[in-house]
Amino acid sequence: MSRNLYILAATLFFFSLVALILSLTNIAQQPGSPGDVALWQTMSIAFFVLSLVATLAGTLSLLFTQAERRADDDRRARRRP
Repeated sequence: MSRNLYILAATLFFFSLVALILSLTNIAQQPGSPGDVALWQTMSIAFFVLSLVATLAGTLSLLFTQAERRADDDRRARRRP
């Protein structure tokens, strides 16, 4: 599960970088382009925040999985004589 969240975070971060680059280049300022500079910057910030949230969720998922695995190992070790 955490691997999927890390992949999602990387994808969102990539889209954040693409939106940031589009806001900094002259493409977003051309007539007829989709949106304006403020829209691309807002999208970049939103994608970046979502990637941070996905990374945090992946890290917490990995930590809880590891803690559960260690608790199971300790429980099995106590059962053995």
